[in-house]
Amino acid sequence: MATLTRVRPRALVRASGGPRYVVALAVDALGTGLLRPFLLLYGVTVLRLSAPVTGTAMTVGIVAGLVCMPAVGRWLDHGARSTVVAASMLVRVLGVALLLAAPAGHVWPFATAALFLGIGNQAWPAAHAALVATVADGRARDTALAGARALRNAGLGVGALLATVCLAGGTGALRGLAAGTGLAYLAAAALAWSVHVHARPAHATAVTGRHDEPAPRMSALLAVNVIYVFCLNVPEIALPLVLVTQLHASPVWSAAVFVANTVLVVTLQVPVTVVMSRFSRRTVLALSGLVLAASYLGFLAVTPLGHGWAAPAVAAVSVVCTIGEILYAGSATALVTAVAPAHVLGRALARFQLSTGFGLAVSPAIITALAPLGPAALWGSLTTATLLSAFAVGTEKSSPARCTVT
Repeated sequence: MATLTRVRPRALVRASGGPRYVVALAVDALGTGLLRPFLLLYGVTVLRLSAPVTGTAMTVGIVAGLVCMPAVGRWLDHGARSTVVAASMLVRVLGVALLLAAPAGHVWPFATAALFLGIGNQAWPAAHAALVATVADGRARDTALAGARALRNAGLGVGALLATVCLAGGTGALRGLAAGTGLAYLAAAALAWSVHVHARPAHATAVTGRHDEPAPRMSALLAVNVIYVFCLNVPEIALPLVLVTQLHASPVWSAAVFVANTVLVVTLQVPVTVVMSRFSRRTVLALSGLVLAASYLGFLAVTPLGHGWAAPAVAAVSVVCTIGEILYAGSATALVTAVAPAHVLGRALARFQLSTGFGLAVSPAIITALAPLGPAALWGSLTTATLLSAFAVGTEKSSPARCTVT
C-alpha cells in the first residue's frame, strides 16, 4: 500500500493506480466532456426530438442507472476492481453506439442510449474509489481520490471546450463528437482493464473472521450526502438561473462562474485535501457544510444589490461555494472508504453513490421550483438544510467496530 503525506507527482500517480490508469481517467474524462454537456442538444437537433421529451429521457436514464448499483457493489466485493472500471466505460461505448444508430424522431433508441450512459456514469465513481482504495491507504488514498477529481474536471473542461468549438459544424459535428466520445471510452476501457487490479476479499474475511457482515448502513451520512450534493449543481443550475432570469445579467457571468469553478477545482482540490489531512475526515465534511451554508447566505445577501453590482457579487461568492465543494469532495468518499470494512467496501461505496445520484437527480427540480419563489426560499432553504446536515455529520458518533473514521 502506498502512503502519501505531501504532493509528490510520482507518488500520487502510483497511489492513483499507476500511469496507464491515470491516462485512462484522462481519456475517459475528455470523452465525457465532448458529449455530456451537449447530449440534450444532440437529441433536439440531430434526432429532432422535442426538448421536454429529450430531457425526460435523459432524467429517466440517469435515475434508472442507479438501479445497477447494488449489483456493482456485490461485484466489487467479490474482488473485481479494474474490470468493473473498464465495464463502466464499455457500457457507455454501447450507449454511444445506440445514440449514433438512433433514427430521427424515435425517442426509445435515444432513451435506451441514455440508460446505458447513465449506468456507466453511475457505476464509475464507486468502481474507481474501490480501485484506489485497493492500491493506496490512509491519506494517500484521500489525496489520490482528490487528484482523480481534479484530473477529471480538467478533462471535462477541455472536452467541453473542444466540443464548443466544433458545434459550428452543425448536426454533422455533433455526430462526430459522439463518435469521438465512443472511441475515447473504448480506449479508456482498454487502458483501465490492462492495469489488472484485483482485491482479495477472502484474505480480508480471514483477517476479520466475519463472513457475512453486511455493509455499514451509514444512514446519517447517506442522508446528509443528498443535501451536500446540491452544491455540485449550484454553479451549473442555480446560479445561471438566478443570474439570467432574476438579475437579468449577461450569460457571460454564468460562463465565468462555471469556468472559475472548474479552474479552482483543478488547481486546489489536491492541495486543499492535503492541507486538511491534519483534521479528521468527519470534521472536514462538517466544515464543508458550514462553508457551503455561508456561501448560500452570501448569495441571499448579494442578490438584492442594484443592477451592475449583483452579478459580480454573485460571482465572488461563488468562489466560497467552490471552496465548500472542494472540502466536501475531498472528505465524503474518503470517509466512506475509512468507515467500511474491506470485504464490504463495494457495497458501501454503491450505497454512497446511490445517495449521490439521487441528490444529483432531484436537485435540479428542487432548485428550479424554489427559485421563482424568491431568494429567501431558494438560498434560505439550502442554508437551513445544509446547516442541519453539517450538524448531523459533526455530532454523529462512530461505532466501536468502525473507530478508524478520521
